[in-house]
Amino acid sequence: MATVETVTVGEDEAGLRLDRWFKARYPGLGFGALQKLVRTGQVRVDGKRVETSTRLVPGQMVRVPPGAMIAEAARAEPVRAMPRADGDDAAFLRSITLFEDKDIMVLNKPAGLAVQGGSGLTRHVDAMLESLKDAKGQVPRLVHRLDRDTAGCLVVAKTRSIAAELAKTFRSRSARKVYWALVAGVPKPAQGRISTWLARDSDDTERMRVARHGDDGAAHALTHYAVVDTAGPKLAWLSLKPVTGRTHQLRAHCAHIGHPIVGDPKYFDRQDWELPGGMQNKLHLLARRIALPHPRGGRIDVTAPLPPHMQQSWNLLGFDTASYDPAEDEEE
Repeated sequence: MATVETVTVGEDEAGLRLDRWFKARYPGLGFGALQKLVRTGQVRVDGKRVETSTRLVPGQMVRVPPGAMIAEAARAEPVRAMPRADGDDAAFLRSITLFEDKDIMVLNKPAGLAVQGGSGLTRHVDAMLESLKDAKGQVPRLVHRLDRDTAGCLVVAKTRSIAAELAKTFRSRSARKVYWALVAGVPKPAQGRISTWLARDSDDTERMRVARHGDDGAAHALTHYAVVDTAGPKLAWLSLKPVTGRTHQLRAHCAHIGHPIVGDPKYFDRQDWELPGGMQNKLHLLARRIALPHPRGGRIDVTAPLPPHMQQSWNLLGFDTASYDPAEDEEE
């Protein structure tokens, strides 16, 4: 007689969504069938009811229904043909997917992974998307960009037509973006707007500079910011809303107001500033949330978790994401 299994979440499964965890361990169980098991309380984590989107922590105990129950649920869901894919890249992209439907994916891009190729880069998101080519030969397409060292929400279109619609959405500024950053010092006032012109630095073309209207290549850039919490006078957690989408806009704007983002190798210009003990010298910038109209109707609203180095800093500084989360509390 089959019995309920209790499976411990491994260290390498930290932060994995419950549905992704089941996909990896029980590939025969479809998403619809899993939703039914979760909804009826047959799947639990540490004895508590959960959602399929719940993120797991190493050491947690997942209640898994008897094998016969899983097999029955899996049989009840039609088998879908898997797309042609390179196993490693495809599996990786699936593991970092925050949202997916037949038209769109939103990836949780890790810090340090480039979105597109460049000098000396052989592994980047754009190339990895080839592994998700469908039966008709369509390869998912990028519709916007994130800096290599910025983590968080990256929107990908699965077809050329959806990519064209989403490109219009980003150009029209209908997409709402919220970023989180840790900066040196505490901006005053606690809420404000940063409006400048930005152009490439002639001495370092990989860096942007604040320019004047009319300067060669200058484009207007507008950012709204708000201080969420502080750690004394030395550090502040900011919520940033870019209205425009210029290269390095948030990084250049934070530096421009005298509060560069911690760990920024290009724009952190404070002299005699020491990184607090226990914090990693990596860019503390997260594309926390993306909300935009879906080309077929309705709206997508996706939130990314803090990357490991930022979570470490938030823990160290006593910042509590549960007390402030634009995904739930912040209005337009």
